[in-house]
Amino acid sequence: MQPTRHIVIVGGGLVGAVVALALQQRGFRISLVDRARPTPGPQGLGIDIRNVALSHGSRQLIESVVDWPGQAGVFKAMHVWEQWGVNSLHFAARDLNLESLGWISEVAPLLTALWQKIDATPDIETVFGEIGSVQHGVDSVSLGLAQRSIEADLLIASDGARSGVRNLLQVPTQTWPTGQVALTTVVATEQSHQDTAWQRFLLDGPLAFLPSKHKHQCSVVWSQSEQSLQANLAASDAEFCQRISQALEYRLGAVTEVATRQSFPLQQQLAQTAQPRPRVLLIGDALRVVHPLAGLGVNLGFEDARAVLAAVDAMAGQLDPAGFAKFARQRLLKSQLMLRLLSGLQVLYGQPDPLTSWVRNIGVGRVNKMGWLKRQLMLEALGGRELLKESATAADGNLSDAEGRLI
Repeated sequence: MQPTRHIVIVGGGLVGAVVALALQQRGFRISLVDRARPTPGPQGLGIDIRNVALSHGSRQLIESVVDWPGQAGVFKAMHVWEQWGVNSLHFAARDLNLESLGWISEVAPLLTALWQKIDATPDIETVFGEIGSVQHGVDSVSLGLAQRSIEADLLIASDGARSGVRNLLQVPTQTWPTGQVALTTVVATEQSHQDTAWQRFLLDGPLAFLPSKHKHQCSVVWSQSEQSLQANLAASDAEFCQRISQALEYRLGAVTEVATRQSFPLQQQLAQTAQPRPRVLLIGDALRVVHPLAGLGVNLGFEDARAVLAAVDAMAGQLDPAGFAKFARQRLLKSQLMLRLLSGLQVLYGQPDPLTSWVRNIGVGRVNKMGWLKRQLMLEALGGRELLKESATAADGNLSDAEGRLI
């Protein structure tokens, strides 16, 4: 009988924890390594300030390993408009014959559920400590920590934007500053969020209100200049509520309460490859970091995880490094495309001159009237072919015809 293959995963965040459980389900022995056990983040207005947008594909992957979190709020529509201009884009789940476009989930409850499952799974060993070295050979890879080393058949690095594995292997990584920082918080609104994700492109940066399970509470991600950030952090709660209400044009009435305001720098980055060594893979933020304006970050990480699982399934458990070559090519290409798209959107909506604004506004108006184009944009952004299958099944339509029209 062939010995059980051993996989070491570095990084126990959402993506790393899910891929660890999914690979254990496939019969692998797993070592999950992190600096420390995850702890709950800051709370505001009774919910976690850290929230993530999850696509249909991400939900399917999560539900394959743990129960879906009850704290996740659904969004059935997206409404996008800009500071200058009268036209807007409105995307609705009903246009895809679906009940929802996605979900906004608090990070802490989901991460807690994942780690409870990890702790209860005998074939997953958890190891805490700093990584000191990564040694790679033809048949194995070895991870060195202060008190021990771990030898495995495959190493998957899911340890974030400052990935220790990527840095130890000296993987060339390109960084693009965005000139913005992000302010995050939770707010209470006078009117219901209507199960809608609201995003307004301001000249200073995009502002997003993401619906929570509670109809009058939204998570906020506000990308802005450093100067604006300092003013918004220094403002009293009442002043900030007025500022952000105006920034959203009172679409949800007045903002009545605000939780603790936090900030983090925004930059985009991309590693040179998703497979820096034959038996080492990079996924999630260890591979690429994107601007949060489209809410794609963790979903791209879950896409990476699904691609790893697909490659492993195709190899029937052999973990042949050559079998991950397609994974590496596809994930690098997808990352490059997303980075270019998000950079282009940031530049496009940051142009203040009237001519650019006029042309942009005409284009937005035309796209909003072109149902087929809006449909394809939604499919590609919210789950691609898997969401297409779900949509086509719900409509009892012709799947092959629909797939032929997908960009």
